Amino acid sequence: MREFSTPLTIEVPATGNLTDDVVSNAHEAPDSVVFSRHTATGWEDVTSATFLAEVSAVAKGLVAAGIEVGDRVALISKTRYEWTLLDYAIWFAGAVTVPVYETSSAEQIAWILQDSGARGVVAESADHVARVAEARADLEHLNHVWSLADNAVDVLGRLGEDIADEVLEERRSTATPLDLATLIYTSGTTGRPKGCMLTHGNFMFELGVAVDELERLFTTEGASTLLFLPLAHVFARIIQVGAVKSRTRLGHSSDIKHLLADLQEFQPTFILAVPRVFEKVFNTASQKATADGRGKIFDRAAETAIAWSRGLDKGRPSLAVRARHAVFSRLVYGKLRDALGGRCLYAVSGGAPLGERLGHFYRGIGLTVLEGYGLTETTAALTANLPDATKIGTVGRPLPGTTVRVADDGELLFRGGQVFAGYWANEEATAEALEREGWFHTGDVGEVDDEGFVRITGRKKEILVTAGGKNVAPAVLEDRLRAHALVDQCIVVGDGQPFIGALVTIDPESLPAWAEAHGKSGHVEDLVDDADLRAEIEAAVEEANKAVSKAESIRKFTILPDSWTEEGGQLTPSLKLKRNVVMREFRDEVAALYGS
Repeated sequence: MREFSTPLTIEVPATGNLTDDVVSNAHEAPDSVVFSRHTATGWEDVTSATFLAEVSAVAKGLVAAGIEVGDRVALISKTRYEWTLLDYAIWFAGAVTVPVYETSSAEQIAWILQDSGARGVVAESADHVARVAEARADLEHLNHVWSLADNAVDVLGRLGEDIADEVLEERRSTATPLDLATLIYTSGTTGRPKGCMLTHGNFMFELGVAVDELERLFTTEGASTLLFLPLAHVFARIIQVGAVKSRTRLGHSSDIKHLLADLQEFQPTFILAVPRVFEKVFNTASQKATADGRGKIFDRAAETAIAWSRGLDKGRPSLAVRARHAVFSRLVYGKLRDALGGRCLYAVSGGAPLGERLGHFYRGIGLTVLEGYGLTETTAALTANLPDATKIGTVGRPLPGTTVRVADDGELLFRGGQVFAGYWANEEATAEALEREGWFHTGDVGEVDDEGFVRITGRKKEILVTAGGKNVAPAVLEDRLRAHALVDQCIVVGDGQPFIGALVTIDPESLPAWAEAHGKSGHVEDLVDDADLRAEIEAAVEEANKAVSKAESIRKFTILPDSWTEEGGQLTPSLKLKRNVVMREFRDEVAALYGS
């Protein structure tokens, strides 16, 4: 058993709660711009004083509506300024926020509202309200449903006009670090979502150490970030709270179709994303270059960026690599950085392994991707690579005050102030995940090197054991396979089988350009058996197999005609593969790989 601990470097507050940041910002720097919100005429700045006034007005409306201290209020919306406004208003009222993914089905919404005992819901659109209405008949405790489409912010503001400032201040200051701040329901790669109880203290610990360690991101002159990941996910949520705490200008982008335009207008200094976003940016750039007849130039530029980054790890890139890198910086890398607004120097990646190749590529073009690791149950990050302490291919060292332990079976266990209080109304699940001594069982398998850097090698329950007794971690192969421009998603199979196989789906955005260049039909269903397409995927498989031994390598694969999506139920809202769903729905295709 191996352990590594990083000592605590800050003093974590023993009193107060997350609303204190909003109050202190308004008192200490009332004119500082803490948000820029999207309006019909462009980006509009919001100062600390304005944000406090808006949050207070909405919170008074919640109080007037009968929301009591400790009540749960659900929030169903895309990522937008009002999400953050309502989140803090719920806390000001002394209540608990229950975020719900805006893509959730009526059945999923019903389960979360019923299990959490929510007293109120703020929903974004008429469609969201309709989904809530389907469940409402069976929810006696649900007293209010407000809609952003029907001006919920203004409605609540008018409702609370008679609530005195003193009444709100008493509510706002009630919560302590031990009190519940939010119930975040796991997106559920398996089973029914469970409500993770995160306290104000969990957030205060996490943000205290993370903002201090990532000081360069939050304290750079003009520091700003644009959120486009779902705020129902803890990853985006922690950046939201960190931006408020550090007075970093925060913007929201709710439509992925407008993301590139929003990035270029907003010009963030850092962003956060899941690995699939970084894969898509790379693949889109590669496909566009190929379509424009510059594919070989892009490929050479990418290899040079990777070689330059790898050279940094060895001390210094060679003279030849430095020369090529200087040329491509002018021809290629600058255009890629401009696509992110031109001012972005850092990105934070989490949710799944990024992969060494992409990590080196982005650092090579001038955008350092700081990969970290954490779960909903740990208030986001447990470990992180830092600007001055990065080891590409790892998820960094434990944050200060955090200890990692590698159990005898390879599972990673963590202990620290960011570890959750348990699962809501589910003592059995809590006891299974959380030991009395505070050790949280992540379910992930990994290793820790002599310097404390953590490497994730797979999921404990997803380890495949072939008929020959070989243990195979599918994540290693899947991450490398998805790096190919034409691969959208894939699943590696072979548990109890004589060899490893894979099911592959094709990226619908990349396929048309490839098909046109090869004189093919642009429809996936017409090309699943096409020799040229199979040759492309075969090359991707061979590249992925370089990461493993022969016994672990993919021997056969099948190209599927359909994509796996969140709407289809195969992906979680954070774009993780629901292995159990895919294996159930495509069991015939898996069986066909093995001739049965």
